[in-house]
Amino acid sequence: MYIHPINTWQNEPEIIEFIQKNAFATLVSQVNGRPWATHIPFVFGQNAEGNPTLGSHIAKANPQWKSIMNQDEVLVIFQGPHAYISSSWYNHENVPTWNYLAVHVYGKVRIIEGGELMAHLKSLVDVYEAGRPNRVSVETLSADYVQKQVRALVGFEITIEEVQANAKLSQNRDDVNYQNIVAKLEECPFPMEKEVAAEMRKIRKL
Repeated sequence: MYIHPINTWQNEPEIIEFIQKNAFATLVSQVNGRPWATHIPFVFGQNAEGNPTLGSHIAKANPQWKSIMNQDEVLVIFQGPHAYISSSWYNHENVPTWNYLAVHVYGKVRIIEGGELMAHLKSLVDVYEAGRPNRVSVETLSADYVQKQVRALVGFEITIEEVQANAKLSQNRDDVNYQNIVAKLEECPFPMEKEVAAEMRKIRKL
């Protein structure tokens, strides 16, 4: 994706945290010569060599898996909070814009089966059930039911090769206008605007 130099995001721990927090992402590849996107949850991890990975699975009925055979490159898009920035919030004439955080991950795909697929499913459920009352796990489900569900899935692991991270948060504004944008976002009734304001506060330690 295009990233203006002033918006380039390079803090690796923050980016990993962002991926984990916004893990319901979009898998993009080519299917029969056309772009194809599937919206699925991912788990960030490491492979046996210690390289960062993303694990997930799709329905076997989804033709996308047939086009991402082993070692094909794919794109995964992680979208964070975003908000409209009104031109009325500046002390000078300017155009409206949009503030947002987004991370694009490129990597090579490897299909996983058998024990690896089961380990992925257990990890996925454990991650998203953590802290919930009456939490469930793959182990608490009947073996026959689990096997029936697994037969309808295709699991895969993406070895991360490139990360493009964009934090477009009004970095080009002077302190007066920057602080006013933060204040206006915090006045908005929607949680996402407040999240953008919180991210902007981090940048200039407001």
